[in-house]
Amino acid sequence: MGNLVAGDDGLPAEEVGKWAKDKISSLCRYVSISRGVRAKWIGANKAGATYIDLFCGPGRAKIRRTGEFIEGGCVAAWNESVRAKTPFSSVFIADADLQRLGYAAERLHRLNAPVETFHGDAVSTAKAIRAKLHPYGLHFAFIDPYNLGAFDFSVVETLSKRKRIDMLVHISKMDLQRNTWLNVQAQASAFDRFVPGWRSEVDLNQPFTAIRRAVFDLWKTKVEDLGMAASTDMQLITGSRGQHLYWLTLAARHELALAFWKAATDSGQGQLF
Repeated sequence: MGNLVAGDDGLPAEEVGKWAKDKISSLCRYVSISRGVRAKWIGANKAGATYIDLFCGPGRAKIRRTGEFIEGGCVAAWNESVRAKTPFSSVFIADADLQRLGYAAERLHRLNAPVETFHGDAVSTAKAIRAKLHPYGLHFAFIDPYNLGAFDFSVVETLSKRKRIDMLVHISKMDLQRNTWLNVQAQASAFDRFVPGWRSEVDLNQPFTAIRRAVFDLWKTKVEDLGMAASTDMQLITGSRGQHLYWLTLAARHELALAFWKAATDSGQGQLF
C-alpha cells in the first residue's frame, strides 16, 4: 500500500510504481474483450453484470518517478465498460481502509457508476458481496491484494460459489521468492493463508525453488477443486529495474473467459521461478 498524496481531481491518490500502468492496462483489455458476453446480461429484465474489487484503494494513483496520474482499478474498469458500451450493472468495491474506500466511491459517483461499498478485510467483504450477487448474473472480480499475505484462499472459495464468475488475481511473485525461508519456519505464514494445508502436501526438504513451485502448483490445484481453472497465460508485471514483481492470471470456469484472457495478455509468464 502506497502513501496517499494530493490528487489531480481534488481527492487524495495513492503513490505507486510505474508497473501499475501495466496492471491496469491488462485489466482494461480484459473488460473490453469480454464486452460481447457482458452485453447478454445487461439491460432491462436481465440478471446483470457485476464488477467486484476487494482491494479498491482510493481509485486514483500517482506514479512515483514521473508524477503521472492514472486511474485505479475500479475506476478504470468502470470507464472501460462504458467505452465498450456495455457498462457494468453494479460495481461493488471494498477495502479495509475506510478513507481509501470513500475516495474510490466518490470518484465512481462522479462518473455515475452504480457503486456500492463494503468496508472490511477481503475475507469478510467477499462474503457480504457474494450474498448480494444475483445467482444468475455474470460477475467479474479483480483481486489485487497489497501482498501475498493479504490473499486468503477463502476469498476465492467464497466467490466461486457463484456459477458465472471470473476472477483476475494478483499473485506476488516477489513475496513467494524472498520470503520462502520465513514461511517455512513460521508456524503461521503468508503461505498458510494463500494455500491452506500446504505444509502437509509439500516436501519441505527440497530446495526453496522447488518449494515455491510446489506451493504455486498446489494453489492452482485447489482452484481446480472449486470447479474452475487457473489460466496458464500469466501476465508477468516487472519493476523499473526489470525485477519480477507479480503475476496476473485469470481463474474461470468457462473456456471462453480463458480465451479472452489469453488475448488480453501479451507478455507471457516469463521465468516461473
